[in-house]
Amino acid sequence: MNTVLEAKHINKYFKNPVLFHVLKDINFEVKKGEFASIMGKSGCGKSTLLYILSTMDTDYDGELYLDNNLITGSDNKHLSYMRNKHIGFVFQFHYLLTEFTILENVMLPAKKLGEKSNQEIEHDAMEKLKMLNIEHLAPKRASRVSGGEKQRVAIARALINNPSIIMGDEPTGNLDSHNAENVFNIFKQLSEEENLSLLIVTHDEDFAKKTDRIIQMEDGKIIV
Repeated sequence: MNTVLEAKHINKYFKNPVLFHVLKDINFEVKKGEFASIMGKSGCGKSTLLYILSTMDTDYDGELYLDNNLITGSDNKHLSYMRNKHIGFVFQFHYLLTEFTILENVMLPAKKLGEKSNQEIEHDAMEKLKMLNIEHLAPKRASRVSGGEKQRVAIARALINNPSIIMGDEPTGNLDSHNAENVFNIFKQLSEEENLSLLIVTHDEDFAKKTDRIIQMEDGKIIV
């Protein structure tokens, strides 16, 4: 089974106002098609770890591999490319551009990547919206759709470049139980049918229990 993401001996220190060891010798991997969740109390280092894994924070010790390629030490331009092409993001807040249509929002990461024509990107974006049963929202402004719909749009946007892994930071944290379950089911389907890897930071125990594996954190360490 292929490994999509691997962290080896990741340590992170905050230097201000005093030296604080926030992540302590983190080692784990996510396999292709695996749906893993990260749990732990507030302040245990979950979001800090996610920032490092998503290549947004490069100030750490240790090694990070994406699709078996070492990405630690890469320059910002390469990291930006890798992040856009290989990692899809779903956050607690959807970060849609409200003045754009749903279709335009989903197209944005692919336009940034610049590897396809506008026509191809538009076609791909519609395919992702269809996959999530929200193609009817394509012409609407992002400000005109519900919270649950916005999060589905955010997932479609995360999928547009056919990433190796989806990373989520409390993606159901802002949703009621019905919409939270919908998001879980979408993730589960992506894992099982598209063989996509998912790594989701969550406080929601019901959500985490249904994933393939829970990575439990405490005081900057992985304990399970």
